[in-house]
Amino acid sequence: MTPITDIAELERHYGAAHAVALTKVTDRVTPAYRRWIEASRFCILSTVGPEGTDGTPRGDDGPVVLVEDERTLLMPDWQGNNRLDSLRNIVRDGRISLMFLVPGKTDVVRINGTAQVTADEDFRARFERKRMHPATVIVFTPREVYFQCGKALLRSNIWNRNDAEGLPSAGELVADADRAFEPAVLDDVYDDALKTSMW
Repeated sequence: MTPITDIAELERHYGAAHAVALTKVTDRVTPAYRRWIEASRFCILSTVGPEGTDGTPRGDDGPVVLVEDERTLLMPDWQGNNRLDSLRNIVRDGRISLMFLVPGKTDVVRINGTAQVTADEDFRARFERKRMHPATVIVFTPREVYFQCGKALLRSNIWNRNDAEGLPSAGELVADADRAFEPAVLDDVYDDALKTSMW
C-alpha cells in the first residue's frame, strides 16, 4: 500500500468541493436544523482524547438532545457501564462531533464543536425519568452544523433491512475477547437487564 500523505495529492484525486457542500455549513442551530435535531431519537457522539478516538451511540425515547438555543445542546448521560470513554475524552479534550439520524430520512445532520460535562443538579433535573436523574449532562456548543447527503444510507438501504439473523450474541462477543467467559452468563440476563435499566 502507498499511503497518500499530502493534502494537495489527496485533492487531485477528488477535485474541488461542490459549492453547496461549502455553503450549507452554518455556525449555529438554525430553525430548520432545530426541527431535524428535535426529530432525532438517535445520534452518534464522537470524541477524541489522549488514548485516541471514541464513537458511541446515543438514543432516547424522545429527542436525543435538548436544543436549549441556537448555540447550546444538552444531552443527558444516564448511568451505564461506567467505562466513561466519551466523558473522559470530553473532560480532557472538548472537541466533539455528532451525527443525527432519523428513520426514513437518508440525509444525516452533522455537528462539530465542543462540549463540557456538568453534574449540576439544575441541569440533571431537567431530564428526570421515573424519579431518576442522569448522572451528568453533556453541554454542546456547535461550531459547524450541516447535513450530509443521503448516498451512504441509500447505498446501504439501512431503513429497509434486518440483517440480524446469525449474528453473535453479546455473550459470544465477550467470550471472543475473554476465552474464560461463558456466554450464557451474560446472554441469560442481557435482554431483561437492558429493559429494566433504561434510565
